[in-house]
Amino acid sequence: MTTETLLSQPSFLKKKLFPGVTISTVLIVAIMGLSFALYMVNIDSIGDANAYYTAAVKSMLGSWSNFFFVAAEPGGSVTVDKPPLGLWIEAVFAYFLGVSGFSVSLPNILAGVFSIPLLYIMVKKYAGELAGLVAAFVMAFTPVFVATNRNNTMDGLLVFFLLLAAWAFIKATESGKFAWLVLGGFIIGLGFNIKMMQAFLPLPAFYALYFFGSKEGWIRKIVNLGIVTILMLIVSLSWAVVVDLIPADSRPYIGSSDNNTVMGLIFGHNGISRLENSGGPGGPQNGGTPPSAPQAGTNLNPPAQPQQGQRNGPPQEALDACANSTQGASCSFTLPNGNTIDGSCITPPNLSVLACAPQGMIPAQNGQASFAGGPDGQGGQGNGGTPFAQETGSPGVFRFFTQPLSKQMSWLLPFALISALLALFAAKIHLPLENSIHKALIIWGGWLLTCVVFFSMVSGIFHAYYAIMLAPALGAMVGIGFAQLWSWSENKNWAGVVLIAASALTIAFQVFAMIQYGELSWWMLGVGILFVAGSLSMVVMKRAAYVIILASMLIVPIYWSVMTVSSSANQNLPTAYSGSNQQMGPDRARQQGDGAGSNVNTELVAFLEENTQNMKYLVAVPSSQQGSTLVLATGRPVLFMGGFGGQDEVVSVDDLAAMVANGELKYVMYGDIRGGKEDITSWLNASCLIVPEFSKTSNQNINNQQGPGNQQTTLYQCK
Repeated sequence: MTTETLLSQPSFLKKKLFPGVTISTVLIVAIMGLSFALYMVNIDSIGDANAYYTAAVKSMLGSWSNFFFVAAEPGGSVTVDKPPLGLWIEAVFAYFLGVSGFSVSLPNILAGVFSIPLLYIMVKKYAGELAGLVAAFVMAFTPVFVATNRNNTMDGLLVFFLLLAAWAFIKATESGKFAWLVLGGFIIGLGFNIKMMQAFLPLPAFYALYFFGSKEGWIRKIVNLGIVTILMLIVSLSWAVVVDLIPADSRPYIGSSDNNTVMGLIFGHNGISRLENSGGPGGPQNGGTPPSAPQAGTNLNPPAQPQQGQRNGPPQEALDACANSTQGASCSFTLPNGNTIDGSCITPPNLSVLACAPQGMIPAQNGQASFAGGPDGQGGQGNGGTPFAQETGSPGVFRFFTQPLSKQMSWLLPFALISALLALFAAKIHLPLENSIHKALIIWGGWLLTCVVFFSMVSGIFHAYYAIMLAPALGAMVGIGFAQLWSWSENKNWAGVVLIAASALTIAFQVFAMIQYGELSWWMLGVGILFVAGSLSMVVMKRAAYVIILASMLIVPIYWSVMTVSSSANQNLPTAYSGSNQQMGPDRARQQGDGAGSNVNTELVAFLEENTQNMKYLVAVPSSQQGSTLVLATGRPVLFMGGFGGQDEVVSVDDLAAMVANGELKYVMYGDIRGGKEDITSWLNASCLIVPEFSKTSNQNINNQQGPGNQQTTLYQCK
């Protein structure tokens, strides 16, 4: 703790149980243990995790070339749409443990566990033991933090690296040593090589801490930050520059880019497309952040021949199914032709009533059913709408306070925002900053507010699990605010009143959110009783009252985190528990079965393997959405002709013809699916033969699915 810390601390936290071991140390270790145990609950349910990334890891272990370029499939035809560092780390774990959903998710699980003491140390630095403990606990039991770290999307690793960077910037601020500043910039550069520009989100807070908190001269600080920025950009772009300097014919196609370059990927699909609904290659219509291969209950595309009712607006059956339901509730209806549709209730464009929309489909502005985001049916957009709106809602100031996004990390957000105001008025501001609480506000409040504003306003590709970016700052501000009120309670009687008011507002929001998700239950009375008991005991047992009130605020997020791990099936795009109203909604997990590639058609796999023993490629498919599970099931190269979303120009018709002539490719799976291209279809019909037993087969037969839709694929044999 710095000498400027103004907060008094509970004395028992510093009591030594053993030499060098205090009660605080034991409590942090206990929180780490509880966190790890929570990650292990129902861990088998993650299946292959995000099969797109898991297949990439399997491919990367096949050759050094695939490893360096982060190839999406063993043949090295195309890369994933992410930089390499996170997947390199996952590949190292898979090398020793074998490729599985658990092994590739383990780095994120460990990152989540070890983020706990890291956050504790940094919050303790400026606000003391109590704040650090509360911050660590809140972060550990934030639902999106738990859900995302149980998956192989790389955001958990990114958050850990950003916490390391925050630690380096704090060291630079307090010591004035340039080396710590350089280390912070270097770590941010590494973070960029995990999730690209997402790593820059807390950078304004880091820079502001150093600029306003360090005691060095203003000119020197500006120069130092300028130098570090240059070094950070060099580290950030190092892999991209190397890859782009390699001739295109000597490396895989850069997936989801519009010009086959990493720079195009950085500023396109992973840049502008994240900020606004730009559409086009690499934009939201290209699928956004990759889910994985199709899962049960999903719908890749609008039906090739939609029902008449869909062309003229929702059928009456869809309206009747949601007549007495709420937004996002699961629903089901049967069409006159006998087809049963499962989905969720939404408000279609130009209508004021709810209608049952098939999973992965929403009515568009023209009244037709429209593709609703990624191939797992999550989120999506109508014509000109917000991508993945069913997953993250529409842009606006209340985005984090209403469904569907509020369940991720917002349970304590009201208290955190109030804590930021308390920290701002904790003392008179002097520059350079002298009060440690103001330094804490700069780094943690700045991190929190930057992310809240950014994610509230963006209209481009935004998945719910990105909210993990707010978890450390949320925990820090809750801890700082609570510890500040605890300290003030010694000589400010109104501090207890502020705690009661802030807690009451937070609990009221929690009740509001629970109602939205259909989870309000009798046990919530316990929260109210605990809060009332704490409030009434404020006069006679002030310290105990503070602890009781804090506990009353933590019950709901703890419950939501436990439900996240205990009720979730495999989640390609991780998300917090969705509540009773949305158990079959568009952001729920899809069962994937047991084992790698388990939801592929085993008869099809056996046929392909038997007849392609001397071929380079097992089969060519339109995109990774059809091919990732084939890679996991066989370990064989599977040509992703259109990259992740089917829109990449990975191969042309001439390339396919040449591969067939050279004996590299024999079978092509194609049909009425997303990413279909007329020139390829024409070539297949003219030059290849249909394999009858695997032709005109709906997606649900190829991938053991039961989702709505009539998409059909045909297996072609080319000679």
